[in-house]
Amino acid sequence: MKGLILSITAGQGHNQTAKVLSECFVEKGIECPYMDVFDYINPLLSDSVSHIYLMSTKNLPKIYGKIYRMCENRPGDELHGLPKVTNQILAKKLLTKIEDEKPDFIICTHVFAALLVTCLDGVMDERIKTIGIVTDFTIHPYWEDTRLDYYVTPDRLLSGQAKRKGIDEAKLVPVGIPIDPKFAKKLPREEACAALGLPNKRTVLVMSGSMGFGDVASDIRALAKTDLDFQIVTICGNNKKLKKCIDKLETEKKIFNYGFVDNVDVFMDCADCIVTKPGGLTSSEALAKGIPMIISNPIPGQEDRNVEFLLNAGAAIKVSPTYPICDALLQMFDELRMQLIRETIKTIGKPNSTADLIEFITDKCR
Repeated sequence: MKGLILSITAGQGHNQTAKVLSECFVEKGIECPYMDVFDYINPLLSDSVSHIYLMSTKNLPKIYGKIYRMCENRPGDELHGLPKVTNQILAKKLLTKIEDEKPDFIICTHVFAALLVTCLDGVMDERIKTIGIVTDFTIHPYWEDTRLDYYVTPDRLLSGQAKRKGIDEAKLVPVGIPIDPKFAKKLPREEACAALGLPNKRTVLVMSGSMGFGDVASDIRALAKTDLDFQIVTICGNNKKLKKCIDKLETEKKIFNYGFVDNVDVFMDCADCIVTKPGGLTSSEALAKGIPMIISNPIPGQEDRNVEFLLNAGAAIKVSPTYPICDALLQMFDELRMQLIRETIKTIGKPNSTADLIEFITDKCR
């Protein structure tokens, strides 16, 4: 058995999902390489898409949000005109790669990759199973224009939305967004703090996206003034400018500030709650760990939809200009509120999402 995973470099979540799945399939003895489909077709195309996405979400977030909303509200259920013709041209080169690889299944972690595979419907070997992975807590625009065998969704609560978009309910696989299996394991806080050299006490974990969207430093200053006893642990990822800014902060509470780390799962085990942007992958990891979320600085577009899902499900609290982070934290640390959120998280968290998906795919391709 052999697979092929197709991704697009527009945000890190799609590629991270592809990488995790590829590694887990290999551990099962199944060859399953992953690739940036635009980079394979034309590296300049890949660079352009990535640059436009980063520029629009970081520098023009409101415009990006409006464009996303326009795509959600567009009339009709098919791609028309130039986009459809362009996809058909690009798909021809992808077909060569598929014929060379001869996979039993193809996984698409981005809707643009799924659209290219859809263009090969009737041309590609019909025995190849095709699977699309929805990497946010919403059915992104254009998934309704794809024709795949299966659609992996974050939760069964999105099945109604998928059906309204014309996706056959029998094709839905609500096992969750695939995440690294290490997030399925849970260390007691005492052990996690000891492993990281942190004091064993109430902890608020602050994570920012690599793009540096939002005023994270202001959130931390506000947290430090909150009249509760806790320590602050921050992870800035590759955002060196933000790390330097936080390093210079003089606050009433102790801040443990980190740049890039490869053990976010252990940091989550230290935390009583997490302050974060609501990216699909980060949210899934936090849910898998059972950590309540305080949502701050969502990027307009798909992250707004993640916020709606998480708030309506009762799994998070959101900061706003009229509901500052200090109020959100006081509510979060209310004993009854914390208990209710943790109970909700148990119902929608998917710690075994990757293992469940691999089992599903291997069963269908056996």
